[in-house]
Amino acid sequence: MKLSKIFNHKFVLGSCNFIFLLCGITLVSTGFYLFTDGPRVLLSRLLITSSDHSHKSPLTELPQPLFYYVAFGLTAAGLVAVLAAMLGCWASCMNTYCVLSIYFVIILSLLVIEFGVCLMITAWPACLGLNLDENIMVKALQGSYGVPGQEQFTAAMDLAQTVFECCGINTSINYDTSYWKLQSLGQKELTVPLTCCKLENKNEYLAYLDPKPLNLTQCQALLVHDHESSRYLDGCLYKIDNWYREQYFLFLCAGLIIAIVEFCVLLSIILSCTKLPKIQAHVQKSVSTTSSFTRISANHKIQDNIYECDLQTSTPTPIPVPTIRETYIQPKEYNKRRHETPFNANPHYYQISKSYLV
Repeated sequence: MKLSKIFNHKFVLGSCNFIFLLCGITLVSTGFYLFTDGPRVLLSRLLITSSDHSHKSPLTELPQPLFYYVAFGLTAAGLVAVLAAMLGCWASCMNTYCVLSIYFVIILSLLVIEFGVCLMITAWPACLGLNLDENIMVKALQGSYGVPGQEQFTAAMDLAQTVFECCGINTSINYDTSYWKLQSLGQKELTVPLTCCKLENKNEYLAYLDPKPLNLTQCQALLVHDHESSRYLDGCLYKIDNWYREQYFLFLCAGLIIAIVEFCVLLSIILSCTKLPKIQAHVQKSVSTTSSFTRISANHKIQDNIYECDLQTSTPTPIPVPTIRETYIQPKEYNKRRHETPFNANPHYYQISKSYLV
Protein backbone atom coordinates (compact mmCIF):
# COMPACT_ATOMS: atom_id res chain seq x y z
CA MET A 1 0.00 0.00 0.00
CA LYS A 2 1.34 3.41 -0.92
CA LEU A 3 2.28 5.88 1.80
CA SER A 4 0.24 8.56 0.05
CA LYS A 5 -2.90 6.54 0.74
CA ILE A 6 -2.03 6.08 4.42
CA PHE A 7 -0.58 9.50 5.25
CA ASN A 8 -3.14 11.52 3.33
CA HIS A 9 -4.24 15.03 4.20
CA LYS A 10 -7.07 13.87 6.45
CA PHE A 11 -4.71 11.70 8.49
CA VAL A 12 -2.21 14.54 8.86
CA LEU A 13 -4.88 17.07 9.83
CA GLY A 14 -6.50 14.64 12.26
CA SER A 15 -3.17 13.81 13.92
CA CYS A 16 -2.26 17.48 14.33
CA ASN A 17 -5.72 18.20 15.73
CA PHE A 18 -5.35 15.40 18.26
CA ILE A 19 -1.95 16.67 19.43
CA PHE A 20 -3.34 20.21 19.60
CA LEU A 21 -6.27 18.91 21.64
CA LEU A 22 -3.83 17.32 24.09
CA CYS A 23 -1.97 20.64 24.34
CA GLY A 24 -5.24 22.42 25.14
CA ILE A 25 -6.12 19.90 27.83
CA THR A 26 -2.60 20.31 29.28
CA LEU A 27 -3.01 24.09 29.38
CA VAL A 28 -6.32 23.80 31.21
CA SER A 29 -4.78 21.35 33.70
CA THR A 30 -1.77 23.62 34.23
CA GLY A 31 -4.03 26.59 34.85
CA PHE A 32 -6.04 24.72 37.48
CA TYR A 33 -2.83 23.45 39.10
CA LEU A 34 -1.41 26.97 39.25
CA PHE A 35 -4.57 28.15 41.00
CA THR A 36 -3.98 25.61 43.74
CA ASP A 37 -0.24 26.33 44.05
CA GLY A 38 -0.50 29.15 46.58
CA PRO A 39 3.23 29.63 47.33
CA ARG A 40 4.14 29.92 43.66
CA VAL A 41 1.39 32.45 43.06
CA LEU A 42 2.39 34.44 46.16
CA LEU A 43 6.06 34.55 45.19
CA SER A 44 5.13 36.10 41.86
CA ARG A 45 4.03 39.17 43.82
CA LEU A 46 7.71 40.08 44.19
CA LEU A 47 8.15 40.27 40.42
CA ILE A 48 5.93 43.33 40.04
CA THR A 49 7.05 45.50 42.95
CA SER A 50 7.46 49.26 42.71
CA SER A 51 9.00 51.69 45.15
CA ASP A 52 7.08 54.85 44.22
CA HIS A 53 4.68 56.31 41.68
CA SER A 54 7.48 56.97 39.19
CA HIS A 55 7.94 53.22 38.72
CA LYS A 56 4.28 52.35 38.39
CA SER A 57 3.28 50.05 35.54
CA PRO A 58 0.08 48.25 34.50
CA LEU A 59 1.13 45.08 36.30
CA THR A 60 2.05 46.78 39.55
CA GLU A 61 -1.51 48.06 39.89
CA LEU A 62 -2.96 44.54 39.87
CA PRO A 63 -4.70 43.60 43.13
CA GLN A 64 -3.55 39.97 42.89
CA PRO A 65 -0.12 38.41 42.23
CA LEU A 66 1.01 37.98 38.65
CA PHE A 67 0.65 34.20 38.46
CA TYR A 68 -2.97 34.46 39.55
CA TYR A 69 -3.74 36.11 36.21
CA VAL A 70 -1.34 33.79 34.40
CA ALA A 71 -3.43 30.87 35.69
CA PHE A 72 -6.55 32.56 34.30
CA GLY A 73 -4.81 33.09 30.97
CA LEU A 74 -3.61 29.48 30.75
CA THR A 75 -7.07 28.15 31.51
CA ALA A 76 -8.73 30.44 28.97
CA ALA A 77 -6.11 29.63 26.31
CA GLY A 78 -6.56 25.91 26.98
CA LEU A 79 -10.32 26.13 26.57
CA VAL A 80 -9.93 28.05 23.31
CA ALA A 81 -7.43 25.45 22.10
CA VAL A 82 -9.81 22.58 22.97
CA LEU A 83 -12.71 24.26 21.15
CA ALA A 84 -10.47 25.03 18.17
CA ALA A 85 -9.29 21.41 18.05
CA MET A 86 -12.90 20.21 18.05
CA LEU A 87 -13.61 22.61 15.18
CA GLY A 88 -10.57 21.19 13.41
CA CYS A 89 -11.91 17.64 13.73
CA TRP A 90 -15.16 18.83 12.18
CA ALA A 91 -13.26 20.66 9.43
CA SER A 92 -11.29 17.51 8.55
CA CYS A 93 -14.58 15.68 7.93
CA MET A 94 -16.49 18.46 6.15
CA ASN A 95 -14.02 19.21 3.32
CA THR A 96 -15.25 22.80 2.91
CA TYR A 97 -13.27 25.99 2.46
CA CYS A 98 -15.44 27.90 4.94
CA VAL A 99 -14.77 25.71 7.99
CA LEU A 100 -11.09 25.29 7.12
CA SER A 101 -10.71 29.06 6.74
CA ILE A 102 -12.30 29.74 10.14
CA TYR A 103 -10.05 27.14 11.74
CA PHE A 104 -7.00 28.64 10.01
CA VAL A 105 -7.82 32.15 11.27
CA ILE A 106 -8.28 30.93 14.86
CA ILE A 107 -4.98 29.04 14.93
CA LEU A 108 -3.14 31.92 13.28
CA SER A 109 -4.58 34.38 15.84
CA LEU A 110 -3.48 32.16 18.74
CA LEU A 111 -0.01 31.88 17.25
CA VAL A 112 0.34 35.64 16.77
CA ILE A 113 -0.89 36.40 20.31
CA GLU A 114 1.47 33.84 21.80
CA PHE A 115 4.40 35.22 19.83
CA GLY A 116 3.57 38.78 20.89
CA VAL A 117 3.38 37.91 24.59
CA CYS A 118 6.67 36.02 24.51
CA LEU A 119 8.33 38.88 22.64
CA MET A 120 7.13 41.48 25.15
CA ILE A 121 8.23 39.44 28.15
CA THR A 122 11.64 38.81 26.58
CA ALA A 123 12.41 42.19 25.05
CA TRP A 124 10.58 44.69 27.25
CA PRO A 125 10.02 43.18 30.72
CA ALA A 126 10.52 46.57 32.39
CA CYS A 127 7.60 48.04 30.43
CA LEU A 128 5.30 45.44 31.97
CA GLY A 129 6.76 45.91 35.43
CA LEU A 130 8.67 42.64 35.41
CA ASN A 131 11.90 43.92 36.86
CA LEU A 132 14.17 42.84 39.66
CA ASP A 133 16.24 45.98 39.90
CA GLU A 134 18.18 45.98 43.14
CA ASN A 135 17.53 49.60 44.11
CA ILE A 136 13.81 49.35 43.34
CA MET A 137 13.50 46.12 45.29
CA VAL A 138 15.32 47.57 48.31
CA LYS A 139 13.07 50.64 48.33
CA ALA A 140 10.01 48.45 47.97
CA LEU A 141 11.10 46.33 50.93
CA GLN A 142 11.80 49.33 53.14
CA GLY A 143 8.57 51.07 52.21
CA SER A 144 6.14 48.13 52.08
CA TYR A 145 7.23 45.34 54.40
CA GLY A 146 5.01 45.16 57.49
CA VAL A 147 3.08 48.27 56.46
CA PRO A 148 -0.74 48.03 56.86
CA GLY A 149 -2.35 47.43 53.49
CA GLN A 150 0.75 45.66 52.16
CA GLU A 151 0.05 42.28 53.74
CA GLN A 152 0.44 40.52 50.40
CA PHE A 153 3.95 41.86 49.84
CA THR A 154 4.88 41.08 53.46
CA ALA A 155 3.69 37.48 53.14
CA ALA A 156 5.51 37.11 49.81
CA MET A 157 8.76 38.36 51.34
CA ASP A 158 8.40 36.06 54.34
CA LEU A 159 7.79 33.14 52.00
CA ALA A 160 10.87 33.98 49.92
CA GLN A 161 13.06 34.24 53.03
CA THR A 162 11.77 30.87 54.30
CA VAL A 163 11.99 28.95 51.03
CA PHE A 164 15.25 30.44 49.71
CA GLU A 165 16.88 30.71 53.17
CA CYS A 166 17.82 34.34 52.75
CA CYS A 167 17.25 37.67 54.49
CA GLY A 168 16.45 41.02 52.93
CA ILE A 169 17.06 41.96 49.32
CA ASN A 170 20.86 42.04 49.33
CA THR A 171 21.55 41.91 53.08
CA SER A 172 19.74 41.91 56.41
CA ILE A 173 20.78 45.55 56.91
CA ASN A 174 17.92 46.52 54.56
CA TYR A 175 15.54 46.23 57.53
CA ASP A 176 17.47 48.72 59.66
CA THR A 177 16.04 51.71 57.77
CA SER A 178 12.65 50.23 56.88
CA TYR A 179 9.25 51.48 58.06
CA TRP A 180 8.81 48.14 59.78
CA LYS A 181 11.82 48.90 62.04
CA LEU A 182 11.61 52.67 62.37
CA GLN A 183 7.91 52.75 63.20
CA SER A 184 8.03 49.60 65.30
CA LEU A 185 5.40 47.88 63.22
CA GLY A 186 6.71 44.54 64.43
CA GLN A 187 7.94 43.50 67.84
CA LYS A 188 10.32 46.07 69.30
CA GLU A 189 13.00 43.54 70.27
CA LEU A 190 13.24 42.21 66.70
CA THR A 191 16.04 43.47 64.49
CA VAL A 192 15.02 41.28 61.55
CA PRO A 193 11.81 39.36 60.80
CA LEU A 194 11.53 35.88 62.25
CA THR A 195 11.64 34.39 58.75
CA CYS A 196 15.27 35.53 58.51
CA CYS A 197 16.13 33.09 61.28
CA LYS A 198 16.90 29.42 60.81
CA LEU A 199 13.63 27.68 61.61
CA GLU A 200 12.64 24.44 63.25
CA ASN A 201 9.57 24.07 61.04
CA LYS A 202 11.08 25.20 57.73
CA ASN A 203 9.78 22.05 56.00
CA GLU A 204 6.17 22.80 56.88
CA TYR A 205 3.93 24.08 54.14
CA LEU A 206 2.89 27.26 56.01
CA ALA A 207 6.09 27.80 57.97
CA TYR A 208 6.38 31.39 56.71
CA LEU A 209 3.12 32.28 58.47
CA ASP A 210 4.18 30.82 61.81
CA PRO A 211 8.00 30.79 61.95
CA LYS A 212 9.69 29.07 64.90
CA PRO A 213 13.40 30.04 65.17
CA LEU A 214 15.96 27.57 66.42
CA ASN A 215 17.55 30.23 68.60
CA LEU A 216 15.66 33.51 68.72
CA THR A 217 18.22 35.32 70.91
CA GLN A 218 21.22 34.62 68.71
CA CYS A 219 19.17 35.33 65.57
CA GLN A 220 18.28 38.83 66.77
CA ALA A 221 21.79 39.67 68.00
CA LEU A 222 23.40 42.78 66.51
CA LEU A 223 26.93 41.47 66.06
CA VAL A 224 27.67 39.29 63.05
CA HIS A 225 29.66 36.66 64.91
CA ASP A 226 26.74 36.25 67.30
CA HIS A 227 23.93 35.76 64.78
CA GLU A 228 25.77 34.19 61.83
CA SER A 229 25.01 30.67 63.06
CA SER A 230 21.29 31.34 63.61
CA ARG A 231 20.40 33.79 60.82
CA TYR A 232 20.44 33.62 57.05
CA LEU A 233 23.11 35.97 55.74
CA ASP A 234 22.55 35.88 51.97
CA GLY A 235 20.26 38.32 50.22
CA CYS A 236 17.14 37.15 48.39
CA LEU A 237 17.50 39.11 45.16
CA TYR A 238 19.78 36.65 43.38
CA LYS A 239 17.67 33.64 44.43
CA ILE A 240 14.40 35.33 43.43
CA ASP A 241 15.93 36.15 40.06
CA ASN A 242 16.97 32.52 39.53
CA TRP A 243 13.48 31.36 40.49
CA TYR A 244 11.95 33.81 38.02
CA ARG A 245 14.25 32.59 35.24
CA GLU A 246 13.27 28.97 35.95
CA GLN A 247 9.57 29.83 35.72
CA TYR A 248 10.11 31.83 32.57
CA PHE A 249 12.09 28.97 31.00
CA LEU A 250 9.30 26.49 31.77
CA PHE A 251 6.64 28.76 30.28
CA LEU A 252 8.85 29.51 27.27
CA CYS A 253 9.44 25.81 26.54
CA ALA A 254 5.73 25.07 26.87
CA GLY A 255 4.90 27.99 24.59
CA LEU A 256 7.48 26.85 22.04
CA ILE A 257 6.03 23.32 21.94
CA ILE A 258 2.51 24.67 21.48
CA ALA A 259 3.72 27.07 18.79
CA ILE A 260 5.30 24.17 16.86
CA VAL A 261 2.06 22.20 17.12
CA GLU A 262 0.05 25.21 15.94
CA PHE A 263 2.43 25.69 13.01
CA CYS A 264 1.98 22.03 12.05
CA VAL A 265 -1.80 22.51 12.22
CA LEU A 266 -1.53 25.49 9.87
CA LEU A 267 0.51 23.43 7.40
CA SER A 268 -2.02 20.58 7.56
CA ILE A 269 -4.86 23.04 6.88
CA ILE A 270 -3.01 24.40 3.84
CA LEU A 271 -2.43 20.83 2.63
CA SER A 272 -6.13 20.07 3.01
CA CYS A 273 -7.06 23.20 1.05
CA THR A 274 -4.76 22.18 -1.81
CA LYS A 275 -6.38 18.74 -1.96
CA LEU A 276 -9.92 20.09 -1.71
CA PRO A 277 -10.54 20.89 -5.43
CA LYS A 278 -9.53 17.35 -6.41
CA ILE A 279 -11.85 15.89 -3.78
CA GLN A 280 -14.76 18.08 -4.88
CA ALA A 281 -14.24 17.11 -8.53
CA HIS A 282 -14.20 13.44 -7.59
CA VAL A 283 -17.39 13.85 -5.54
CA GLN A 284 -19.15 15.67 -8.39
CA LYS A 285 -18.11 12.95 -10.83
CA SER A 286 -19.43 10.25 -8.51
CA VAL A 287 -22.71 12.11 -8.06
CA SER A 288 -23.18 12.57 -11.80
CA THR A 289 -22.45 8.90 -12.46
CA THR A 290 -24.91 7.82 -9.81
CA SER A 291 -27.64 10.11 -11.14
CA SER A 292 -27.13 8.85 -14.72
CA PHE A 293 -27.41 5.23 -13.58
CA THR A 294 -30.57 6.09 -11.65
CA ARG A 295 -32.17 7.66 -14.73
CA ILE A 296 -31.33 4.65 -16.89
CA SER A 297 -32.73 2.26 -14.31
CA ALA A 298 -35.95 4.28 -14.09
CA ASN A 299 -36.50 4.37 -17.87
CA HIS A 300 -35.59 0.75 -18.60
CA LYS A 301 -36.90 -1.93 -16.31
CA ILE A 302 -34.51 -4.83 -16.08
CA GLN A 303 -36.15 -8.14 -17.03
CA ASP A 304 -34.92 -11.46 -15.82
CA ASN A 305 -36.92 -13.40 -18.51
CA ILE A 306 -36.19 -12.33 -22.06
CA TYR A 307 -39.44 -13.95 -23.20
CA GLU A 308 -41.53 -12.00 -20.70
CA CYS A 309 -42.85 -9.54 -23.28
CA ASP A 310 -43.93 -12.32 -25.72
CA LEU A 311 -45.56 -14.42 -23.01
CA GLN A 312 -47.62 -11.52 -21.68
CA THR A 313 -49.08 -10.59 -25.11
CA SER A 314 -52.52 -11.93 -26.06
CA THR A 315 -51.56 -13.05 -29.57
CA PRO A 316 -48.46 -15.14 -30.12
CA THR A 317 -45.81 -13.92 -32.45
CA PRO A 318 -46.12 -15.73 -35.80
CA ILE A 319 -43.30 -18.02 -36.71
CA PRO A 320 -41.78 -17.00 -40.04
CA VAL A 321 -42.22 -19.38 -42.99
CA PRO A 322 -39.03 -21.18 -43.96
CA THR A 323 -37.37 -19.99 -47.06
CA ILE A 324 -38.13 -21.79 -50.31
CA ARG A 325 -35.40 -23.87 -51.76
CA GLU A 326 -34.16 -23.03 -55.14
CA THR A 327 -36.21 -24.49 -57.88
CA TYR A 328 -34.47 -27.12 -59.87
CA ILE A 329 -35.23 -28.76 -63.20
CA GLN A 330 -36.20 -32.37 -62.81
CA PRO A 331 -36.29 -34.66 -65.90
CA LYS A 332 -39.63 -36.12 -66.82
CA GLU A 333 -38.36 -39.60 -67.52
CA TYR A 334 -35.99 -40.85 -64.85
CA ASN A 335 -35.04 -44.17 -66.42
CA LYS A 336 -33.58 -42.82 -69.55
CA ARG A 337 -30.04 -41.83 -69.63
CA ARG A 338 -29.32 -38.17 -69.92
CA HIS A 339 -27.09 -38.44 -72.93
CA GLU A 340 -29.76 -40.33 -74.79
CA THR A 341 -32.40 -37.73 -74.17
CA PRO A 342 -32.01 -34.82 -76.50
CA PHE A 343 -32.68 -31.34 -75.36
CA ASN A 344 -36.18 -30.18 -76.12
CA ALA A 345 -36.66 -26.51 -76.68
CA ASN A 346 -40.32 -26.69 -75.75
CA PRO A 347 -40.71 -25.25 -72.22
CA HIS A 348 -43.79 -27.31 -71.49
CA TYR A 349 -41.80 -30.46 -71.85
CA TYR A 350 -40.22 -29.88 -68.43
CA GLN A 351 -42.06 -29.94 -65.07
CA ILE A 352 -41.15 -27.36 -62.41
CA SER A 353 -41.50 -28.59 -58.84
CA LYS A 354 -41.11 -26.82 -55.61
CA SER A 355 -40.00 -28.22 -52.28
CA TYR A 356 -40.72 -26.71 -48.94
CA LEU A 357 -38.83 -27.05 -45.73
CA VAL A 358 -41.13 -27.87 -42.87
